[in-house]
Amino acid sequence: MSIVERLKALQDNKYREFQSKLVPNIDAKTILGVRTPDMRAIAKEYFGTAEADMFLKKLPHKYYEENLVHFFIISMIKDFHECVKEVEKFLPYIDCWPVCDQSTPKSFKKNHEKLIPLIKKWIGSDHVYTSRFGMRMLMNEFLGEDFKEEYLEWVASKTSEDYYLKMMVAWYFATALAKQYDAAVVYIEKRRLDPWTHNKAIQKAIESYRVSDEHKAHLRACK
Repeated sequence: MSIVERLKALQDNKYREFQSKLVPNIDAKTILGVRTPDMRAIAKEYFGTAEADMFLKKLPHKYYEENLVHFFIISMIKDFHECVKEVEKFLPYIDCWPVCDQSTPKSFKKNHEKLIPLIKKWIGSDHVYTSRFGMRMLMNEFLGEDFKEEYLEWVASKTSEDYYLKMMVAWYFATALAKQYDAAVVYIEKRRLDPWTHNKAIQKAIESYRVSDEHKAHLRACK
């Protein structure tokens, strides 16, 4: 049975209606209504098979769930260069935030030195979800020991009117305020972000249990 056939066998119309409300920017007819654990299981089952190899070559896909399974399969590729090759083939076809946000390649964690120039390139892309993916990788992988203050500037300098990109900038800075407060708060104090993103970043940081009450009080004063 093909991956698409497996997905169709698991479709749930009620869940499809729920899912379509979460991703209003794509055609609801392209959503089957398959739950994420089921899609991850399918990706794991087919990973490394001839069917999976053929599936990765079939772009663009018709269904939302195909895109998710595609990225889940890519995330399991152990060789860093092979993984990046498949990521870069796929990024232009991402058309919504869940596909962009739910997959994190495992090989990235052990290859930060090779990854960081790619992240900078992705963030600079004119394609919304390529840029969003780059920011999310920067957030996931480089707010710990490998953090550098210049990375904040990469995100702050990205200007766009797209809601999903602005939300990612806010999410990045809210997380940076939790993990690298002293460096990140400067961008809030100096109002380096557009007003909507500035306030959204503060809101998300205040909602975080990882931000201290003292820091939250200061952030409220910066609204």
